[in-house]
Amino acid sequence: MLSVLKIPKLIRWIFLTGIIFLFTMSLMRIVFFVYFPKQGNHFPDMLSSFVLGLRYDLRDVSILCLLLLILGVIPFFDPFGTKQGRKFCLFLTVLAGFLLIFFYAVDFAHYSYLSQRLNASVLNYFADAGISVRMVWQTYPVFRIILLLVITTWLIYWVAKTLLRKIIDSGARSTKQSKLVWFIIVPLSFAFCIFGKADQFPLRWSDAFALGSDYKANLALNPFQSFFSSLSFVHSQFDETKVKNAFPILAHYYGFRENDSASLNFKRIIAPRNGTVTTTPNIVVVICESFSAYKSSMWGNPLNTTPFFNEMCRQGIFFDHCFTPTYGTARGVWAIVTGIPDVESPKSTSSRNPSAVDQHTIINNFNGYSKYYFIGGSTSWANVRGLLTNNITGLNLFEQKDYASPKIDVWGISDKNLFLEANQRLKKETKPFFAIIQTADNHRPYTIQQEDLLEFHKVNVSQDSLRQFGFESNDELNAFRYTDFGYRKFIEAAKKGKYFDNTIFLFIGDHGIPGDAGNMFPKAWTNQKLTSENVPMLIYAPRLLKPQRISDFCSQVDVLPTLAGLSNIIYQNTTLGRDILDTSHYHRDQAFSFIYSPDEEYIGVIKGDYFYRRQIKGNKEEMVSVINNDPVSGEAQNGAFKNQMRRLTDALYETAKYMLLNNKK
Repeated sequence: MLSVLKIPKLIRWIFLTGIIFLFTMSLMRIVFFVYFPKQGNHFPDMLSSFVLGLRYDLRDVSILCLLLLILGVIPFFDPFGTKQGRKFCLFLTVLAGFLLIFFYAVDFAHYSYLSQRLNASVLNYFADAGISVRMVWQTYPVFRIILLLVITTWLIYWVAKTLLRKIIDSGARSTKQSKLVWFIIVPLSFAFCIFGKADQFPLRWSDAFALGSDYKANLALNPFQSFFSSLSFVHSQFDETKVKNAFPILAHYYGFRENDSASLNFKRIIAPRNGTVTTTPNIVVVICESFSAYKSSMWGNPLNTTPFFNEMCRQGIFFDHCFTPTYGTARGVWAIVTGIPDVESPKSTSSRNPSAVDQHTIINNFNGYSKYYFIGGSTSWANVRGLLTNNITGLNLFEQKDYASPKIDVWGISDKNLFLEANQRLKKETKPFFAIIQTADNHRPYTIQQEDLLEFHKVNVSQDSLRQFGFESNDELNAFRYTDFGYRKFIEAAKKGKYFDNTIFLFIGDHGIPGDAGNMFPKAWTNQKLTSENVPMLIYAPRLLKPQRISDFCSQVDVLPTLAGLSNIIYQNTTLGRDILDTSHYHRDQAFSFIYSPDEEYIGVIKGDYFYRRQIKGNKEEMVSVINNDPVSGEAQNGAFKNQMRRLTDALYETAKYMLLNNKK
């Protein structure tokens, strides 16, 4: 049949080889399903896992086939042109078959032991190779596994060689025209299968965790997808001894029970605190893209970029010393949703780490609430989908494809339309709801849609004024102003809905932007780059809460405990966030913000009048004032306070590293 279509021999052989590998991988998924029936073996419920799994398998098979195709067009490696090429391509195919079975054998053993698909953490066992080898020998049927490897590898060799010989012996030849067509179509098809979907973002491991359960996700994945997706996280680890030493240091701030230090039990069950809110309030968290404090109106920036938000701050509870634990949107979303500073390696984020995808979140303690997440683009970005859909029970996720509004740039629909579309959905909700809205317009390419220019008017400021007050260009300035326009349109629309009076809105920046804060802030904001982390945080509920401005240090990790406290619910806290409005447990001397810089690789704490930081690798450390530009006194620089700051910094960092991998649902 294939010869009738005048398909070149090389492509015929590669196609049939790919079918063999795809069949084998599908068979392995069936074996996994039968052998590990964690949630029962009701096939219809697992059909989505098999379909997604086929796409993962097709990606890996396409990589192999594309490699064989590239080598095959080189005359020396052409299996239909030279004997050496035939031998080499057969060897490569057999090696791929051996690795396929080997990976699955190790994967099944790994899942049997840890209920996790094979990931790069298995490489850490080489550090104690002797012990690991003895454990494997005493635990698994090694001889039978080796025999299986030998038999299946030989079988793959025999099938591949037989197919190759039959195609060589076939007399059918392809024309030059058909060769040209097939050698264009086939590589493009492989490329599409490798990318995985017709979308802005490729198929990612996190898509598996949108299926609704850990077992469905594990069933969809294959060992190649899970292993190579986690390879860059092989060094993500913690020192348990250091975490135990940190426990009593943090107990003063978090109320950990001292006798829980041996088991590293950070769980606290927080009872309702019977605050000023007596209803069951709706919650709306707005994660504001690049919302730098020094660029905003609330601290007196003369360019007055956010007048509407400034007015809201006067009507709400405004925290003017809020700092994000680190820089970057994915890290900011992680800190808010989990309550853990994302201290993952500088090269990546925890949202991209398959080993960290399972996380407890206080959002699930809002029992009886409908859960929403609205984003103008896609949560495939930074693999955030895995964090959200795998951990927030019953989440209604709205992305670009779910809106009527048009896409305006790489980040999806405009923030204004995102707010209005979210409002349309929320005002129809009959149950209490917890919603997160993530904005993006205050980000390059700084798009402002044409339809809004009738109401929103751009300004042009001189380059001197731009630089003096924290902006690089008029495009950036107007994008910042446009975010304020979006907030105004949202609140105006929300006030027309019945839900507004009983809703707590919390606005917080995902991160700041490094830059020159001039004379608006102490020099530490510019010299130590605190502009990257200092963001506004506003709790806005004019019908429920009295206005106040709070200057205590706080953080993104405090968002959920504080909202849970305001909502008078019982909740389980397992991480590093605190209810910063609970004056019975939270005192001003306990206020601090932890800072981690992935690019410069330093950690630090802002507490009292000072910012202390030190290099993660190396001995360099410094302490500067955050209240003025005066030098730090010798007593503070060399006394007990600096040592306390150092110990607190190290305790938070070591504990955060531990929690990233040990905060499971």
